Amino acid sequence: IGEKKSVCPILEADWDDLWDQFDERRYLNAKKWRVGDDPYKLHAFNQRESERISSNRAIPDTRHLRCTLLMYCRDLPPTSIIITFHNEARSTLLRTIRSVLNRTPMNLIKEIILVDDFSNDPGDCEELIKLPKVKCLRNDQRQGLVRSRIRGADVAQGTTLTFLDSHCEVNRDWLQPLLHRVKEDYTRVVCPVIDIINLDTFSYIESATELRGGFDWSLHFQWEQLSPEQKAQRLDPSEPIRTPIIAGGLFVMDKSWFNFLGKYDMDMDIWGGENFEMSFRVWMCGGSLEIVPCSRVGHVFRKKHPYVFPDGNANTYIKNTKRTAEVWMDEYKQYFYAARPFALERPFGDIESRLDLRRKLRCQSFKWYLENVYPELRVPKDSSIQKGTIRQRQKCLESQRRKNQEVSNLKLRPCVKIKGEDAKSQIWAFTYTQQIIQEELCLSVITFFPGAPVVLVLCKNGDDKQQWTKTGSRIEHMASHLCLDTDLFGDGTENDREVVVNPCESSLMSQHWDMESH
Repeated sequence: IGEKKSVCPILEADWDDLWDQFDERRYLNAKKWRVGDDPYKLHAFNQRESERISSNRAIPDTRHLRCTLLMYCRDLPPTSIIITFHNEARSTLLRTIRSVLNRTPMNLIKEIILVDDFSNDPGDCEELIKLPKVKCLRNDQRQGLVRSRIRGADVAQGTTLTFLDSHCEVNRDWLQPLLHRVKEDYTRVVCPVIDIINLDTFSYIESATELRGGFDWSLHFQWEQLSPEQKAQRLDPSEPIRTPIIAGGLFVMDKSWFNFLGKYDMDMDIWGGENFEMSFRVWMCGGSLEIVPCSRVGHVFRKKHPYVFPDGNANTYIKNTKRTAEVWMDEYKQYFYAARPFALERPFGDIESRLDLRRKLRCQSFKWYLENVYPELRVPKDSSIQKGTIRQRQKCLESQRRKNQEVSNLKLRPCVKIKGEDAKSQIWAFTYTQQIIQEELCLSVITFFPGAPVVLVLCKNGDDKQQWTKTGSRIEHMASHLCLDTDLFGDGTENDREVVVNPCESSLMSQHWDMESH
């Protein structure tokens, strides 16, 4: 790598003649959105808009100018590009593949391996083998992301593995800087900067460069800004950024290093948490993680999953992250459970083989990881777990959860004395983050005004609508300084009480709450 004048020219790919064998219109029309249907229903993005856009569209080059002056020689290793999918929209899947073929030097693509994770229509994958370099593997039952990626990696012939999601668009010269970093050091796992493809309009939007992956103790991934000190140290905007964790959807890794480190945890289900397990393992067992600013790939970020989790989205994520905590987080797993109290009783399968792998690889401790990789992650002072019913005389706070509802209501109902399924909707936990949670959902308010309803929504750390404190028998909403209360509504009977927030008054029995341990 060097200045443009000092290195060999890039080899541009030209696939136009090879596309003649593939009937793109017939492929797309077979699963086309129909007028009158909800364009978001099947894929949780605007299918209608995606189909209006050409699979061969131009996108803006979002790299820093410095990156455009860098060139890469032809002796970079060809890579196997692995794309797994389940019931992906044909328009986005095809655009992903075509962007790879259009914007990647031909000599750097060993193969494009599609792993169809038992989609409803086998033709989604099988018809694409007419495209250059494309191979198709189809699972005979639903396996999930982890096992599907392992299947693709096992048959890959390239010396490096490039994992992509099935709703991406790679940008100009995206692959060369990634392969270059891995060629320099095979223990590096490298990622592009992930630009945004808008789920409504499918416009391609540049993302900020100076970001890295981070997380909280509940093991929720989040993008975070580099600190002023870290920014000051980056004199060259093309310089890679060390990251404590990767998003997990898009990265390049040496195949032999992938195998040596134990691939993925095969007992993780469907999707979620595998990026934590991979990231901890890479750092703690001798490797490193980087984001390479000169590589840009667009990705459609959805607000929800369009596909079904056999055991439910939340249950699957908790199982996967619990396996990660039990194998890799040592004594610090107590903070994971303090943030996710309901994970304590969840089954997570046998982890002995992963513990054996960790011992065999002689990996560092999680304490080492915190001190050397992610010192910015604050260790909580309190890891106690307070869990039980929130009681008002003979009634208990109960969630009225309905399947597929994003917001759930709350009611006061007679307390269920017998433990079991019937009692779950009345069990709550106070966490050290000052949230009141039930499974993955948190008590929140609609507005900060008196009389505002209290509802149950997806937990989000740092959201001031979700933070509470218990003072004596009152539960106070921290941002509004209003107290948890009940108001009569409907027919005005005692059994018809709505849960709200109101100005705090110690004399009101409707604001007196007791926490009884479960």
